Order: sequence, then C-alpha cells, then structure tokens
Amino acid sequence: MLRRIIQVLVIVPLAVVIVVFSVANRHAVTISLDPFNGAEPALSLSLPLFLIVLGTLFIGVVVGGVAAWLSQGKWRQRARLSREEAARWRNRADEAARKEADASGAPRLPALKRSA
Repeated sequence: MLRRIIQVLVIVPLAVVIVVFSVANRHAVTISLDPFNGAEPALSLSLPLFLIVLGTLFIGVVVGGVAAWLSQGKWRQRARLSREEAARWRNRADEAARKEADASGAPRLPALKRSA
C-alpha cells in the first residue's frame, strides 16, 4: 500500500509537468543537420519542441540503461559462476551424506529441497 502511495505521489506530478510542458511547447521548430547551408539545409527536420525534448530524454534514458547493463556484465557473470559452484558443492555434500548413510546402514532422511 505504501508503495502505491509513493508511486502516485511521484507519477502524478511528473505527468502534470510533462503535459504542461507539452502544451506550452507545441510549436514546430526546425532542427538542421547541415552545417554548411544554414538558409536552406539539406538535412532538416521540423517537429514540435516537446517531441524533440521528450524524445531526446527517452533516448538518453535508454542509452544510459544499456550502458549500465553492459558495464555490470562482469558482476552478473561472477554471480552466475558462484551459483553454479555452490550447486556443485551442494551436490557433492549430498552425495557424501548418501554414501555415509549407506555405509553406516542408518536410515536415510529425505533430501531437503533447495530453491534456485
């Protein structure tokens, strides 16, 4: 419930700011990608200003997320290798306990279920 309240307290004001910004900046602006001919650019795009700003923000968030994900790859690999090694050691311990129980003739207890 607290999480829902926090989401509403963050998302609603953010949505209001985005709507107000979009309404205030809906006039078209021209973006030129031609540095040599400013009067009649060969590569130009005319869009509302709010689309340019919000699109740039969205692209920045996506690029930043991809960069963070790529930079954390070595930690994900280490975690994966550690999980695999822990599973191998658990299997060895279970095998050793089974062999010991078989050798002593004592009744075996059922193996514990482990979560992955």
